[in-house]
Order: sequence, then structure tokens, then C-alpha cells
Amino acid sequence: MAEVTLKNVSKRFGTDVALDDVTMTVPDGSFVVLLGPTGAGKTTTLRMVSGLDAPDAGAITIGGHPMAGLTPAQRNVAMVFQQYSLYPHLTVRENLEFPLKSPILKTPKAEINRKVGEVAEVLQISHKLDNKATALSGGEMQRVSIGRALVRNPAVYLMDEPLSSLDAKLRSDLRIELKSIQANSGATLLYVTHDQIEAMTMATHVGVLDKGKLVQFGPPRAVYEDPVSIYAASRLGQPRINILPADLFGAVPAGAVSIGLRPEQIAQGDGQECRFTRVEHLGDQTRLHLTLKGHNLITVTDAHTALTNDSILKIQPQDPLYFDANGIRVR
Repeated sequence: MAEVTLKNVSKRFGTDVALDDVTMTVPDGSFVVLLGPTGAGKTTTLRMVSGLDAPDAGAITIGGHPMAGLTPAQRNVAMVFQQYSLYPHLTVRENLEFPLKSPILKTPKAEINRKVGEVAEVLQISHKLDNKATALSGGEMQRVSIGRALVRNPAVYLMDEPLSSLDAKLRSDLRIELKSIQANSGATLLYVTHDQIEAMTMATHVGVLDKGKLVQFGPPRAVYEDPVSIYAASRLGQPRINILPADLFGAVPAGAVSIGLRPEQIAQGDGQECRFTRVEHLGDQTRLHLTLKGHNLITVTDAHTALTNDSILKIQPQDPLYFDANGIRVR
């Protein structure tokens, strides 16, 4: 597999800035997830690496080799799009075989059969191999699309929200399978998602993008526990981090305007008295929707809690995060 580097990469589409001086290293054998809202530059980053678009400035290397001027085929990358793109006149088997039949790869027939069979089993589509692509459901089509990337052995896998069209159970199953495949093969994988669970459970590194800029890059746990800004903090964690006036609980560090409290940073049993607005039972946990001095916040408690909307709860911060007027972390 291969390390991917972007150095001072910028891209504009007309007057819109898609990427703004992005420098990032995707380590060899890593599973890097890009996070951010629509328009942050996630898909554009994938398209730059794949060769589908060329940067206006900056350089991209894969395995230490410059990619300038190389076509997607010459870069030896496999990309899975958010919208599945299959050959409708071919069967599932033929769609999966197609990349392996490339004159560049020259894959023996026995090896093609073995790889197609293994991938089909992992993606739970073995019973659909002889069906035409047009006879599949949307989720099945996306699994075939993922399969076409997995049967190859590219330098880098690029995936743009590949699980978004799948139902919850299959999405959970494939999260485990994709991570297992990546870990066992040592593949380098650059992955775009809006799903925070995917980022926390699959990624070795997370890149947080905002309006084309790389805001923070590092292991997901590090980004979660030590965010550089309110924006970065809000990309990970369910429920989302609570952002409140910094002085709501008393003295604050110099320059702090806001206090950030994740559910585990809200200690119950002492401190400021809250009013319940809603108790939300989710099975594995219970979310408490609270109002403190006119400000709304959410925390979690034991799934079997006896708290109700009539209960009284006192809370205080525990190892909170502080931010300045621009939303930047105050240390």
C-alpha cells in the first residue's frame, strides 16, 4: 500500500473555494476519515487524490511519487462513490470481475473467481451473483460498488460515504467488515462520512474540514478529547457537545467566552439546579434534556434511571473545555 500526501493543495470552482491550502499526510496502512458538513471539501479531497480533478495549486504524492499529470488508472487507486455506478447490462458477477479483467492487471481466471467469491461473501451478495445489476435494491447496488473496489489490490482505497444508502443493521455489519479488511490487508483508506459513529469506530485518524480548510487532524480519540475549536469539538460525539456561556458555573480562565461540556463532563448530584424539559429513553442509555438559567443542554445517565420530568437535578462541570470569542480553544 502507500502513503498519501497533500502539500498546500488548493482548488476553486469559479468563485467557490473548495480546498484552501490543505496540507495532510495519510500514513501508509491507515484508515483516515474526513469529517465536515456539505461543502467542507471532503469529496473534493478524494477527487484530487484520485485524479478526477486537478489541484489549482499544491502537490499530491502517492507512495512518494508525484501524481501531477497522471490519470486515475495510472494512480492505482480504487474509488467508491456515494452514488453507486454499475454497468446495468452486466450481472453482479460480471460487475465484480470487470476491474480484474483490465489488461493492466492480467488477473488469472482462477484468481478472479476466488476474489469475487470472497468479496461477495463478505458483502452478503453471494446469492445475487447471477442477477443483473438492474434487479438489485439500492443497498445491494452499493454493496456491489464497494465490492468492485475490494476485489482489486490498489495502492489506496477512496470511499465517499459508501454506507449511507444501507439500512442500519447492514451499515453496522459492514463497518466491522471494512475495518477488518483494512486492518488485515494493511490497506491505506481515505474515507468520507457524515456519520460520527463510523469515524469513531473505524478511523485511525480523523481530518476535520471547514470551508476547504483542514481544521484538525489526528486520532479520533485525540480530536474528541482535545479539540482545537468549537467547530472541531462538534464534529464528534453524540449527543453533541453543549456550548454554554463560560461564566455559567463561576470563575473562568482568561479569554474564555464559552464553556464546552460533553455528557461525561457533567457531574450530577451537586452544583447548579436544573429543570427537566424531557427524558429520552434510548435503550442503552437515557438522555436528559435540561434547562439551566435559560440555556438548554443534554446529558446522559443510566438506562434504568428513575429520573422523570418532575425530578430535580443539580450539575457541575468536570474537566470542561473553554473557548474564546472566535470559538478557538483556551488552554
